[in-house]
Amino acid sequence: MREKEFTVGLVPTRRNVFSREEAGRYKKRIEDKLRAWGVRFVNIDWLNDEGLLYNELDAPAVATRFRAEGVDAVFAPHCNFGTEGAVGQVARALGKPFLLWGPRDDAPLADGLRQRDTQCGLFATSKVLRRLGVPFTYVINSGVDSPQFERGFRDFMGAAAAARAFLGARIGQLDTRPPAFWTVMVNEGELLERWGIQVVPTTLVDIEQAVKKLVASPTPALRDTVADMKGKANLSQVPEEAIQRLAALKLTLLAWAEREALDAIAIQCWDALQAALGLYPCFVDSELTGMGLPVACETDIHGALTALMAQAAGQYTTPIFFADLTIRHPSNENGELLWHCGPFPLALATPDSPRQVSTNYIAGNGLPGVAEWQIRGGEITLARFDGDHGQYSLLLGHARGTTGPFTRGTYVWVEVGNWPRWEQKIIYGPYIHHIVGIHGSFAPVLYEACKYIPGLAPDPVEPTAQEIEAYWRGEDL
Repeated sequence: MREKEFTVGLVPTRRNVFSREEAGRYKKRIEDKLRAWGVRFVNIDWLNDEGLLYNELDAPAVATRFRAEGVDAVFAPHCNFGTEGAVGQVARALGKPFLLWGPRDDAPLADGLRQRDTQCGLFATSKVLRRLGVPFTYVINSGVDSPQFERGFRDFMGAAAAARAFLGARIGQLDTRPPAFWTVMVNEGELLERWGIQVVPTTLVDIEQAVKKLVASPTPALRDTVADMKGKANLSQVPEEAIQRLAALKLTLLAWAEREALDAIAIQCWDALQAALGLYPCFVDSELTGMGLPVACETDIHGALTALMAQAAGQYTTPIFFADLTIRHPSNENGELLWHCGPFPLALATPDSPRQVSTNYIAGNGLPGVAEWQIRGGEITLARFDGDHGQYSLLLGHARGTTGPFTRGTYVWVEVGNWPRWEQKIIYGPYIHHIVGIHGSFAPVLYEACKYIPGLAPDPVEPTAQEIEAYWRGEDL
């Protein structure tokens, strides 16, 4: 997948009243832990001989260095009480997602003295962050080797990555929305004004000409792409010329994405594309999405933004899938069919599922490009960014795969705790029938990401907001 490198600005802090030696010892333990987890970070060892922030006058220099290093988030472990004013100034100057945590204090010494008072300092810094208007994530005061710290840190990384993926995103829009799809109307100007999100349009004519030119003069890349497609899926129902066009479409969209620095694509997959190229792009959408370049069907720009957030929340470990909320399960009151006519990544297919690329079985026009396989179940996070009347929210929750009857296209049956609750939320909006799925339990991560996206409200279903807050407190550990 197209993973984006993530860098943490590590600014450990102490206060002069407490033990410098203990603060230095904990700084080293924390840095060793981050290295063991494979975290890319830059510290402040250049600042002084301790590599610790304790002088408020040093805050501007730290912010300047972190800005130059391109940090994506800031982590300020309190190695003793800490210096709240200095930490707050760094956090406000950078405006990046901010993690507040400190290692749990040791027992007082035999003579009654305490060496760190870290928890007390965390209370002080949190007040300063609030006063300065800095949104922050707090991981409960816990040991360096505790599961609370590890999970909290990793989830913060996912939340920060999801916010980064959303803010300033570049979404390629391939032609206009299908005329009948009022549901995917968006306010492009508002997306730009609020969050710096750019919609980068291209016309179907541009794509059509590039595809036909590539087919007419095949390149080694085209031949390799054709061979790769044939090697991973059953294309026996697809004429050779159409396979060439599918491969050329994939390469054309990849080149467009590279040229325009696109993060995702929203494609008008029907019906103008069929008249232009004589195929459906579903299998191509599947291929690109599996590579980490999400493609949203029916020119769904909000869906493409949701996909970016979801795959970043999962820290690019697994691809998303873009689905219709289609029908209720015939016998499971809390079951639902997640389906679309072919864009689910092949990497998610169940081992026994036929990897079939066929003609469109709905339209009846005999045109190829539709993919057919069932994807695996397990724990799945569902999400949908949407809005109207200037109000935006992120629907999020957890589901799990379940058994269900065979259907055509790409699909998975899921079960939730209370489907009528989900259905009611979607009906009352501002959501539509499109939803993004990703394997894993990332609702708490997406919930926290909204903290770093001004004007975006989290809208959890299952787990509830109260359950997510308990999760962040580590109550289940």
